[in-house]
Amino acid sequence: MSKFLKYWGPPLLWMVLIFFFSSRERVSVSDEYTLNFVFFKSLHVLEYAGLYFLLFRATLQENPENKKKARLLALLIAFIYAVSDEVHQSLVPTREGRLLDVGIDTIGMSLMYIYTKYRFSSISRFL
Repeated sequence: MSKFLKYWGPPLLWMVLIFFFSSRERVSVSDEYTLNFVFFKSLHVLEYAGLYFLLFRATLQENPENKKKARLLALLIAFIYAVSDEVHQSLVPTREGRLLDVGIDTIGMSLMYIYTKYRFSSISRFL
């Protein structure tokens, strides 16, 4: 059980945080649309890059010899979660679920996917 919590606890906690922030009413950092767009879409990229990394870490410990399978499984789980998060947001007053956001989330996942693939040795100490 402690091994499960060590590896799966962080991504599950990260998912809870994403769900919590998705449940909140719409907020803005500026009256300017462009600044809000860039700020919040950048957050999407960062939060899903982080989620992908945590999921990769968890899936890799299940089968350490198969990094490719761990990367793909982490990508699939993160993508499904991104879709479910947008469905959830469509049910929250003042929020709306957008396919565009799933695409932006996927950019974050993809960037971390590429990083874990080509820079594995530099991140192996975090795994």
